Amino acid sequence: MPRIPHFVTVCALVLASWAQAQDAEPTAAPPPPPPSSRLTAELFYQLLLSEISLQNEDIGAAYGLMLGAARRAPEPQLFQRAIEIALRGRDANAALAAAKAWQQALPESAEADRYLLQLLVGLNRLGEALLPAQRLLARADERERGATIVFVSRFFTRASDKPAAAELLEKVLAKDLARADTGPVAWSMVGNLRLLAGAKDAALGAARKGASLNPLSDDVALLGVNLLDADFETAQTLITPYLAAKPLPEIHMGYIRKLIELQRYVQARTQVEALSRAQPDYPEAWLVRGSIEFQNQALAEAEQSLKRYLTLLPPSAPETADEETDAALTPRGTVQAYLLLAQIAQKNRDLVQALDYLARINSPQDAAKVQLRRAMVLAQQGHMDEARALVRHLPEKDAEDARSKITLELQLLRDNQQEPAAYALLVQALQKFPGDAELSYELAISAEKLGRPDEMEQILRSLILAKPDFHAAYNALGYSLADRNQRLPEARALVQKALQFAPEDPFIIDSLAWVEFRSGNLADALALLQKAFTARPDAEIAAHLGEVLWAMNQREQASAAWQEGLQLNRDNETLKSTISRLRGSL
Repeated sequence: MPRIPHFVTVCALVLASWAQAQDAEPTAAPPPPPPSSRLTAELFYQLLLSEISLQNEDIGAAYGLMLGAARRAPEPQLFQRAIEIALRGRDANAALAAAKAWQQALPESAEADRYLLQLLVGLNRLGEALLPAQRLLARADERERGATIVFVSRFFTRASDKPAAAELLEKVLAKDLARADTGPVAWSMVGNLRLLAGAKDAALGAARKGASLNPLSDDVALLGVNLLDADFETAQTLITPYLAAKPLPEIHMGYIRKLIELQRYVQARTQVEALSRAQPDYPEAWLVRGSIEFQNQALAEAEQSLKRYLTLLPPSAPETADEETDAALTPRGTVQAYLLLAQIAQKNRDLVQALDYLARINSPQDAAKVQLRRAMVLAQQGHMDEARALVRHLPEKDAEDARSKITLELQLLRDNQQEPAAYALLVQALQKFPGDAELSYELAISAEKLGRPDEMEQILRSLILAKPDFHAAYNALGYSLADRNQRLPEARALVQKALQFAPEDPFIIDSLAWVEFRSGNLADALALLQKAFTARPDAEIAAHLGEVLWAMNQREQASAAWQEGLQLNRDNETLKSTISRLRGSL
């Protein structure tokens, strides 16, 4: 059977104009001659044959008939259908020929130029893309010119030759680049394409030119956020004036998320606090703020922020439902909030409240996380066997699911100080997933925790050889050597190698500080530890900070650091043993 809906759509548009003329109001003047419809019997038959040919998978005949019909009766829908047929046959050149015929038959058609531009860029025939792009811009109303610049620019991001596309886009936007009103958005589009092409310095240059025209431009600020990976300090100078004014909350939040991605946690915390003050009804700010506060173990503040997020969410009908239960699926942000609130309740030993938060989540993709938290509650109640069984009985559709279940069970064991069981689990897991870098790393950590440093070193060195960019292995081995006060130059080299991969990671900075401490460089160690603890308040970093202060005879400051660490995690073994060893009691 032919695909009648397509056929009817194509034909009905031609018939509609004829019907409208037939229904026109009568006038006193003599009636004009009957309108001449383009949909002749012959043309109708040609369209029908095209659709029948398509259903019979004769793509060439279907395309030829449809394009022939479009040329005889130049209607946009006929040309568009010819392009669709060509693309269904994976013949982009035929689709381009139809688009060119469309533009020649209807030279004022913006849709024709849009299809033409899209196909030319897709075929990497960039030299021919200049004119249709310029025509699209020329037709733009002045009030919509900025949006049209963005629209046209996005076509060029799909080009395989990004450097050539960036050069061509600059030519397309030549008239707009110098204008005060359109220059910022035009330079931002050029800059983003240069960045995609790997020309980071040129992208920064485009951002500067856009900022010189309007330093408060949303588009320039967004480009600045994208450039933070390339040159943080320079990009920051572009963003700072924008943030000091009245930034769009979405762009401000994008900046915050980029800071978190770059492990600049202190700046991220400062910015999210500023955003939540400036936009107190912007929900996402409270979710991210609560997440950061939770990571910093500011549990009371995190709970308040997360609850504020939940109260700000607008009531809305669920977009989807769980096929098995027909219950509304929990939105992603709400899932994150409930999981964090459940963990806070656990830490406060309010297990009933923790289970209540978990019961509110209906999200199949987060089922494993929810079950893990339920298992944590069971373990906290002393039912470890039941907790492990709960994790092991999670659905397992593929190898990735099986791998995830091992990680979840490992976390359960580690959080409950069951290291021998964790070691046994990892040995068994590596038989199932030989060569897995993450599992090998975790086995090395287990070996060290069980007092087998030689085994740990052997595993980590093998891992480094197999995966030279696995920076956690360099850090773990360097820290272990420093902690045992062995081969300190080698330990320093290993940690510095890890820092090359993650220069802002506070835990690697902590490792370097421990190397300096063991080497007798107390002032350097202190500066590094203060930086690490400011970036990421953590009980283990607090233990090291206190020990360095103690060694420098700053006993009150050491005790204060330890006390802060205990507030973060009273059960941290490194912290407890450090305090007992040096001070004699908690």
